[in-house]
Amino acid sequence: MPGRYPTVRRRRLAGELKRLRIAAGLTGEQVAERLAPLGRWSASKVSRIETGQVAVHHGDVADLLDLYGLADGPARGELIEIARESGKRGWWQSYRDVLPGHITPILDFEAETSAMRFMHNQLVPGLLQTPDYARALIRSCRPEAPAEEVDRLVELRLDRQKLLERADPPQLWVILDEAAIRRPVGGVQAMRSQLNRLLERAVDPGTVVQVIPFTAGEHTGLDMPFTILSFPGDDDPDVVYLEQHTTACYVEDEGDVKLYNVYFDHLRASALGPRESRALINEVTKELT
Repeated sequence: MPGRYPTVRRRRLAGELKRLRIAAGLTGEQVAERLAPLGRWSASKVSRIETGQVAVHHGDVADLLDLYGLADGPARGELIEIARESGKRGWWQSYRDVLPGHITPILDFEAETSAMRFMHNQLVPGLLQTPDYARALIRSCRPEAPAEEVDRLVELRLDRQKLLERADPPQLWVILDEAAIRRPVGGVQAMRSQLNRLLERAVDPGTVVQVIPFTAGEHTGLDMPFTILSFPGDDDPDVVYLEQHTTACYVEDEGDVKLYNVYFDHLRASALGPRESRALINEVTKELT
């Protein structure tokens, strides 16, 4: 279920609470027993909090910190504030009438990320799509949707792109299969505009764009696109995002994430360099007549 995926704030809070519990020499059962007089506490509740599956009230956080011996100070105040912030609604709440539930966690991750690495074998990533390109994709995926709903979904996609305009935008590394730049999504004119947008982004200092040419043959990104999200600091590990039409998967297992990082390194090596990639994109753009 989408609600079970931890947000960035929940992950950060969960990791710190688990660390403090272990440092205090307590098990989840012991925590539940000692806090039982203060409310509904159980070992399963402690477990759900420490895995980020549920939002935790700042009062419960204060009770946990009291038990773990974390007195008043900056660290305590920061954790309680994280609990308060995690309950706030994101900017995307205004789109809840059309927003698929499995998409919600990635919007939270995007808002906090410091770097994103994309591998797409058929499409330009959503953060770099033009309105016409996005509209054509949405219509193809949801042919039964009324025009008003399509408009709202396009607007949502464009609002997601605003994170690239913030003072500290995430670093982007985009690897595309050549098929992604040759498929004329939305028609020739829409595709020309899309490739021009991609070229504009490719010369931005915070963005790297590489293309894997057809001549490279098979590669590890052929079967499924993926996105690796990184976060500032050492306390928030990478997350790998996999999306399909009606569901999404958020990979957090350390070993699995490490494998995706290896896959991405192999793909970088298979792709043309940034300059050669821009030349190929420019060539394909000129061929679109």
